[in-house]
Amino acid sequence: MTLSAVASRYAHALADVVTASGSPLRAQDALVQLRNFDSTLRSSLELQNVLTTPAVPASRKRLVIGRIGAILELSRITLNFLYVLVDHRRITSLPEIIHSFDLAVDERLGYARAEVSSATELTESQRTALRSQLERLTGKRIRARYAVDDALIGGVVARIGSTVYDGSVRGELQSLERLLGAES
Repeated sequence: MTLSAVASRYAHALADVVTASGSPLRAQDALVQLRNFDSTLRSSLELQNVLTTPAVPASRKRLVIGRIGAILELSRITLNFLYVLVDHRRITSLPEIIHSFDLAVDERLGYARAEVSSATELTESQRTALRSQLERLTGKRIRARYAVDDALIGGVVARIGSTVYDGSVRGELQSLERLLGAES
């Protein structure tokens, strides 16, 4: 099993717990807590060594996580999740697990992620109109990330998963070229 498949499996398991009805921990709070722990972990080479070295017993690693968890005010669910990662020697996969968890939660809550490139910076009203159009096309709520692409002459290109919606001038010209080439 690849590392991303492993990360995805752990991420989906946590997403199942925090998105279940009656969960005492909101998904966004779990995400913040995991990111805070990861930031703490990355900031200390000594901490990384303790949590990743096989010579350190799992019980000692759990103690360290428990102390850090108390300082960071981590929920019981987040702490238990980190204990599982340490017990299964997956703590080094935490950044990838966090990324997969974020995507899994969005999926469960009905969000799709869109990467939007435009020739110029979009105004807030343009962003709202574009987001509404993408929501109609996908049937999901959209979380968009915007970027300016100097290679575009005008218009926008939106990528949602593997689907590309090309409303750029370049895309329109290529479409016209294909159409004219088919008629000859």
